[in-house]
Amino acid sequence: MKPVSISLFGFTSLTLAVAAPFAYAQSPDHEIEEIVIQGQFLYRDQVNALRTPTPILDVPQSLSIVTAEQITQQGFTSIGDIINYTPGVNNSQGEGHRDAIVFRGVRSTADFFIDGARDDVQYYRPLYNLEQVEILRGPNALLFGRGGTGGILNRVTKKGVIGDDFTNYQAGINSFGEHSIQVDSNFDTGDNSAFRINAFYEGLENHRDFYDGERFGINPTGRFQLGSATTLDLSYEYVDHERFIDRGIPTGSDGRPVEAFEEIVFGDPDLNSNELQAHLFRAALQHEFSANLKGNFSAFYGDYDKLYQNFYPSAYDQENSPFEVTLDGYIDTTVRDNLILSGNIIWEVEGGGVNHTIIAGAEYIDTSSDQDRYNSFWNTTVDDNETFAITRPLVLTGGVGVNALGQQTSNDYLADLNDDTRVGVDVRSFYVQDEIEISEKLDVIIGARYDSFDIDVFNVVANERRSRTDNEVTPRAGLVYKPIETVSLYASYSETFLPRSGEQFANINGNNNQLDPNTFTNQEAGIKWDFRPGFSFTAAVFEIEQSSPQVADNNPETLDVIDSEITGFEAQLQGQVTDSWYISAGYSNLDGEQVDRTGPTGLRPRELPENMFSLWNTFQISSRLGLGLGVTHQDDSYINNSNTALLPSYTRVDAAAFYDISEDLRIQLNIENATDELYFPSSHSTHQATVGRPLNARLTITTMF
Repeated sequence: MKPVSISLFGFTSLTLAVAAPFAYAQSPDHEIEEIVIQGQFLYRDQVNALRTPTPILDVPQSLSIVTAEQITQQGFTSIGDIINYTPGVNNSQGEGHRDAIVFRGVRSTADFFIDGARDDVQYYRPLYNLEQVEILRGPNALLFGRGGTGGILNRVTKKGVIGDDFTNYQAGINSFGEHSIQVDSNFDTGDNSAFRINAFYEGLENHRDFYDGERFGINPTGRFQLGSATTLDLSYEYVDHERFIDRGIPTGSDGRPVEAFEEIVFGDPDLNSNELQAHLFRAALQHEFSANLKGNFSAFYGDYDKLYQNFYPSAYDQENSPFEVTLDGYIDTTVRDNLILSGNIIWEVEGGGVNHTIIAGAEYIDTSSDQDRYNSFWNTTVDDNETFAITRPLVLTGGVGVNALGQQTSNDYLADLNDDTRVGVDVRSFYVQDEIEISEKLDVIIGARYDSFDIDVFNVVANERRSRTDNEVTPRAGLVYKPIETVSLYASYSETFLPRSGEQFANINGNNNQLDPNTFTNQEAGIKWDFRPGFSFTAAVFEIEQSSPQVADNNPETLDVIDSEITGFEAQLQGQVTDSWYISAGYSNLDGEQVDRTGPTGLRPRELPENMFSLWNTFQISSRLGLGLGVTHQDDSYINNSNTALLPSYTRVDAAAFYDISEDLRIQLNIENATDELYFPSSHSTHQATVGRPLNARLTITTMF
């Protein structure tokens, strides 16, 4: 197995896949060279987040790139795993059925993209078919439109490789019994085409009672060289996912998760479940008109069908009723179709004595989204809440149980319709941005985007139809100064907006259609410094002002509008310290305060740890053996905006060992939470704190042919 060096990835926060001796080649040498090029320029032969051929060093924004090699190296199996080792972001619980990221203090369940196209349905996204994951921080509607309130996450999928044949297999199992297998095969189908297929299966298990599930996906793709300057990529992906929903444990009188409940699941083993089927079609056409003029067009269609149902702790009074808990619940379905058409041209031209890189584009989105929710309905309370004795397990199965008074009680999920909305969204967008090279040392970036966001909602429950149109112009500006070739100093300003209908289009009823969109602004300054090829330092300071709807403290089914100001600092040191030692160290410091009409409240925004730190090392012990050691730390953070419930700080230690049996066969052991610490990494609301995984190990075998 040949060492790989990806030096330009050092210009970003989490950019290097564990390079040098530890990067496990997924394909022959010439494809690895292509990946190096993609690291240097954020636009090449694949669609990605920034869409322009700008060197990473010249991007006036904090961003992180995690490659497929790094995902394998650190044993990541979820988006949440990646977030743990990324500065400036942290995980939210996602109610046990979806990815949820807190970008610089702003929680999001919809700011996800795949190959640059919006992927906003709430689900857990797999990693099996990814070339890399890009995490951009700070509001930036110019390229991404609505949302992106604290940042965005873009998944870049693997594409066909013309002129090559290879197959990679990976199989793994962990100490809970969770197991997986995946395959990546590329077939050369001629001088101008290639076919590639990625597929995976996972049997889900963890440390919590009743937790199980399975998910699988398949993603065939084709690449066609239509001419010397034209490339077409076609892709279809099917994802099927079922799992048990666990929304954690309640907090006690001291506002902290009750550690005595760490092994208790507050749900129904039969009815806490999630099902998702998704069909995703993607096409990308790229054409080079000349050396200075390029264009691309992409089409995305997503068909999502999702159901989740669950019970969860809604109230707990440790002081007066320490052995009783109140459960609430609901069943929720979402059927959504997304059609997204986008295109842009990139023109590099000299004018007025300066060089310009101009990107101009348009986007059209047509979304149909039907969602409904039925509350739980107990025959004993004639309400959606019922109180049960705290036992392991709770006396509740299939919606039937015994309440805290010893009475038989049963739930009917079809008795209380809470919400039934039929939503149509039509978005038309135009944007232009100019990167102006004033001199070899100074670049100026300026641009703006226009969005017309039309939403029509039929509220079935009230037999009422409402509509709203928002027309927004969002600017972006940046300044990049390079005193020497390997150092850039930058400053930037960006804005974005989120319609009051929210991320999932369900908050337009009542008076909300009379309110203006939620707004977000970001001011940022930073430095990117490449000490030497493959070893870099990045840092940024920023301030975000936001006005957004957030989960209400007293009722997680409703939203409160919260204004806040968040300031912070991020830093990353990353790269090859020596030929045998790679390091990635990240740190962020976040501060913030909620603001209302009378001014600052003295309250801190929820899910905003003051300090977060991560460190990962890989050591080349011999030509075949390597070791990895990592640590992540997260300070205390408030679970709710009233600051009455708290997630305690924690420090987690991870480790790994890698051994190359041959050039084509690797065996790998990853250990998570090596010190077996009891910790609570995330939450959703006051009485829903996630119990972190105890000490566990994952054994993986990877082969390549």
